[in-house]
Amino acid sequence: MTVYGNKKQFLKVDSDKTTVSVKDNPMLSTGNAFEVVKKLPGVIASPSGGLTLNAKGITIYIDGAPSSLNGSDLENYLSSLPANAIEKVELIYNPGASFEANSSGSIINIIMSSKRLKGINASFNINYNFNKYQKPSPQILLNGKEKNLSWQTMVGYNYIDSETLQRNVQTFTALSNQKLSQENFSVTTNRNFYFRGGTNYKLTKKSNLLFNYNVNIANDRSVFDASTFRNTIDYLNEGITKTKSNNHEISLQYKTKLDTLGSTLDIVGFSNLFDRNPITKSNAIDNIANTTSFNNANLDFTLKNYYLKYDFAFPFEKSKFSINTGGKFNVLKVNNLGSYYLNTPTLSTIDFDYAENNLAFYVEARKKIKKFSFTAGLRFEDFNVNRTAFKEGNKIDFKFKNSNFFPNISALYELMKDVNISASYSKKINQPNYNSLDPNNGSSFDQYNASQGDPLLDPTFFDNYEFKISALDFVQLGVNYTSSKDNNLFVYSADDNATEPVSNQTFQQFDKFSTFSAFFNFPIPLDYFLKGKEEFQKRMNTIDKMNYIYLSINYIKSDIEGYDFPYSNKPIMNYAAEAQFILPWNIRNSITYFILPSGNWQIYKVTKPIQQFDISFSKDFMNKKLKIGLHAFDLFNANSVNALIAGQNLETNFYKKEDSRTFKISLTYNFGNLKLDKENTDIQTEKVKSGGGILK
Repeated sequence: MTVYGNKKQFLKVDSDKTTVSVKDNPMLSTGNAFEVVKKLPGVIASPSGGLTLNAKGITIYIDGAPSSLNGSDLENYLSSLPANAIEKVELIYNPGASFEANSSGSIINIIMSSKRLKGINASFNINYNFNKYQKPSPQILLNGKEKNLSWQTMVGYNYIDSETLQRNVQTFTALSNQKLSQENFSVTTNRNFYFRGGTNYKLTKKSNLLFNYNVNIANDRSVFDASTFRNTIDYLNEGITKTKSNNHEISLQYKTKLDTLGSTLDIVGFSNLFDRNPITKSNAIDNIANTTSFNNANLDFTLKNYYLKYDFAFPFEKSKFSINTGGKFNVLKVNNLGSYYLNTPTLSTIDFDYAENNLAFYVEARKKIKKFSFTAGLRFEDFNVNRTAFKEGNKIDFKFKNSNFFPNISALYELMKDVNISASYSKKINQPNYNSLDPNNGSSFDQYNASQGDPLLDPTFFDNYEFKISALDFVQLGVNYTSSKDNNLFVYSADDNATEPVSNQTFQQFDKFSTFSAFFNFPIPLDYFLKGKEEFQKRMNTIDKMNYIYLSINYIKSDIEGYDFPYSNKPIMNYAAEAQFILPWNIRNSITYFILPSGNWQIYKVTKPIQQFDISFSKDFMNKKLKIGLHAFDLFNANSVNALIAGQNLETNFYKKEDSRTFKISLTYNFGNLKLDKENTDIQTEKVKSGGGILK
């Protein structure tokens, strides 16, 4: 999100991806990974909580490996990763055959810091958050290099308290338009310990062996107070949900050069073990019926993911041609056993099992002909999916088997120096994730609210088209069109035969769904106008001393075939800006602002603008070994969601406000040698390859 210079690359735009530096950006490097993702150019958070990049769905990769988690589990995991440990983020708009076909439309690859310097070096960082609560989050990073072995260890602890207020006014069309007013206020405490360790051993001059082990241990708590009102309903529900979770990631990678021409082989073995145990205890009072009730739940969730993959790269420099090929076998198993006591001492259980085997092979070729660069790829994916759910004595069994080819093709033309025109197409699939399939709810719901996934959802197939012009490494103007079949979207719905107003949060399948979007990202170099052309050119080499504004504009229009919107289908716009100003005494001031005006987002109508203003001041001391920052997020406390959601037999006016106004003090102190060793080697769990672009 910061402009690109000759010596420092804070943002670099290529034909197929945009790379954003995080480590040296004071506005991005003081929060967590989830906050970083939401601030990237083109990323928009929908009213339902999902994220998109230029209106296309997002798959999160970390160090090149696709995350096994999704939904709130993925959000919590990203929130536990400190932003200052992130080196950069890659926005991959239309990923090619070397990436998973199960990637919907776009990929965000978070690359953690992996510098290895001679001797032992350390970095200590602490963020102190101020809102209604004051909590510190310390972190220490150790790294070193001795002969053929380089290593890195990151240890930290997060302690964050936050509040959320949600209101719903719901109209039940199947119950003669009865209205129900609901409010839920919750205070959440997130406590998380993380350890990330990696080693890189240089076996020979041509080969390396890399090992990574990451662990996150969380102990969270949410205290809630909910109410439901209608003429004949005065229902109060209060309780607490305690959740303990563990996440372990282990990877072993072998990288070698096969010859002097640059041919390489990568072999990766990876495993992810995740479990959580949310326990909910609540009590409720019906003031009109003068009765008490309770809602107790105990869930045992486990996820196991294993894969083995290989990648070959064969460059032919003289012919300006290259071929990449590889394969992967993946096993994913999910189990969630829920035990419930809802207004009765009788135990009810829901047992959900998900098993997926995935075998994939791909080949991708690149060719440069004068000013043209072409990329063509084909990926074969074989999915074998079993879903089983036992609920109230009923068994739901669904099996999905599919073998399909997923092509991609892209072309780039160098119109002139630093100006490129590109076009691309890719076909993708999106298997419904366990969050949208699992009939367990495991949340603080009561007799008027339910939450469950649909284990019978079909996978979604996407056709993605994109056309883009990029210039000067930081300007891009483009359009994309996505057509999908059997798209799954979050909705509130009510039973056709319901006699009581009960709202259910679930996922609904839409046969044909299409989205058209246009985007424009460009900088305003203030120094060119304020300091003159000569001074501006000097500052291009020291970008952290430049004054600028970087703007992003998005236009999005969605259509659903066979679905009648209960309101006008108005396109939606998104405007975002980041500015940097160099103040006296070399204080760097960073400002970000975004606004999403009213309009239609997919099937949701945003009724009031969503906006946020952040401001940050930072300064380096002691030859850049010490960095101190003062930050204010959502300074005017204006970030809230007001939306209208139309579901089956139910219309929901939705309001959500988090205590997003937060003040923060950050302090970072670096020990040891700050000069990067020339033999530095990155530790990554998977080699990331672009889906197109210029062959060099």
